This record gives sequence, structure tokens and C-alpha cells, in this order.
Amino acid sequence: MPAEWHPHSGTLMTWPVNRDTWPGFRLKNVEKVYLNIIRRLHEFEPVHLIVHDEGVRARVNDALRTANLPENAVIYHLHASNDVWIRDYGPVFVRDQAGHYAVTDWEYNAWGGKYPPFDSDNRIPGLIADAFRLPHILPDMVLEGGSIDTNGRGVLMTTESVLLNPNRNPRLSKQQIEERLKTYLGQQQIIWLTSGLAGDDTDGHIDDMSRFVSENVMVTALPEDRNDINYPVLRENYEILKSTRNRTGGHYDIIPIPMPRTRIVGTTVDGSPYVPASYANFYIANAVVLLPLYDDRYDRRMMDLFAGLFPGRTIAGIPCKDLVWGQGGIHCITQQMYCR
Repeated sequence: MPAEWHPHSGTLMTWPVNRDTWPGFRLKNVEKVYLNIIRRLHEFEPVHLIVHDEGVRARVNDALRTANLPENAVIYHLHASNDVWIRDYGPVFVRDQAGHYAVTDWEYNAWGGKYPPFDSDNRIPGLIADAFRLPHILPDMVLEGGSIDTNGRGVLMTTESVLLNPNRNPRLSKQQIEERLKTYLGQQQIIWLTSGLAGDDTDGHIDDMSRFVSENVMVTALPEDRNDINYPVLRENYEILKSTRNRTGGHYDIIPIPMPRTRIVGTTVDGSPYVPASYANFYIANAVVLLPLYDDRYDRRMMDLFAGLFPGRTIAGIPCKDLVWGQGGIHCITQQMYCR
């Protein structure tokens, strides 16, 4: 599995239509976030957009025109979908030593069956493999793309609260899960963190907490306020990473990043007073990094930090308060593609 900074052939997204996730005015607000992402992303790589039907395609065309974006800013794929979280149900690409790509198609059950139906989303990897005539590999295991992060050199991070949760793969042991990750994604080392953020209905995805930014460098969320609800678990994860050895026996360079405010007024659709807002939920594209913005106390500092971490890439800040209300961020709604 390539690291996210490996050159893409495009980015895959799904246009939002689910009124359960985005009730009332919130759907229109999240559409504006999508347009902002498309505006920044299409300058650097093709944006492949899944639209539920012809009516949605027409609505997107209207939205693009209103936003002064060209109609060819996106490449449409007409597929039924249940929701927008393409990182979790979309194709996970792998490549062989000759540079040929394939799609691994893991089972998707909407984070332990929390949000049925999810059958249309679960079909998307096979449809993409067919559309681009790529080998289609079925590992026979539930796995969401947001639950893993790799440095592209055989090291993968994940969390016990997700992959060992009985709502995913109750018949598989930790050793069997590791074997599948190593076999199908080409990994040699699995780093296990514990659990995730308050308000994260995925049970604790890694892409809200800790991410590789190069082979031996990671950023990891750590609140500056010790009274923050997320401080205990994020401190524990930070200590795990500090003590972990890389494949050459040295230590990883661990860069703590602050947490924005995650307590909201009222609750989300599923009743949580917290959202999984995190600067770790960034997306690395070909010559740009899309960085979620949430909190005036830290936004500028994070823009400057990421400019140093990714020299040569534009750092595009994307306000994401409306997006994260639906309990996901930029990384959750994007999936890198390798379809040449």
C-alpha cells in the first residue's frame, strides 16, 4: 500500500445526499465545504466524484456554475451510494514491484452496523476496479480506510478499539488480523494504539489522531489542556508512539499537534455533545495538502507547521466545522486513486 504522498492519478469523493447525516440546512452547508475542497483540489489532480443519480449530477453542475467552477472540475461516476465516507468504504489501492496497481476490496459494515443501509457503499470498490480494469482482491475482512495509516515502507498504524472490536471481525484474532494486513497491504510492522476521540462514532479511527507525514515522522494529536476529555487516551497513544522502534531500530520523530475545541452546542444526530475535530484529518494530494481548520487559537500555527512538514506543497486551509458536525473530516471524504 503506497503512502498517501505517493503521486496519485486522482482523488475519489462522493457528493453528499444523506439527510440523516445532514438534516435541514446542514446539507447545503456541507455542499459548500465540498465546493471549497474541489476548488483547491482540482488544480492539482483530477477529482472523481460519485453521484447517486442523474438528478444529483444536475444539482452538482448547478453548484459548480454558481461557485464559478468549470463543469470539468470533476469526473462523474454514476453509482448509488448511502453516504459520503469514501475513505472507509472506497477502494484501497496496492501496487506490485513492477508498479502495477490493484484494488483491495475490504468488507464495510458502517462501523459495526451503526448506520444501515450500507450495501451501496460496500459495492463501490468493485465498481471502481471494473471501471478502470484493475485486479480486484477480496481479503474477506471488515476494514475501513480511516482505521489505518501507512508510511509506504511496510509500517502501518491502527487502533485496538476498531480492528479488535467484536462489531467488525469477531471470528478473527489479533494475530489473524495482523496477518491479513501484512498479506494484502504488504506490511511488515503493525503499530497498535489504544482508542480514539470522544464523539468518534467509528470507535476510534487512526486518521483523527496519528498520521505519518514521511517514512519516520508522525504527527499525533495531544491536547494542550490536560482537562480536555481526549487528553488521557491521546497521552497514552503518544507514549506508545514514543516508545515504538522503527524498522531500523531507531525511534520515530513524533510531533504533537494541539486539539481544537470538540465540544459543540447541542448534540450531533447520534446524540453526542462532541465531534471528532482534529488537525490530523488532513489529506495529502499531489502538490497540495488540504488541512482542516476549526479553531482560531491554533489554525494559523497548524498552517505554518504543515508548510514546514510538506515543503513544495501548497497548504490549503479548509474550514470544516460544518463538515465535522456529521462526524468526519477532509480525510474521511477523500480517497487517493491509482488508475493509470
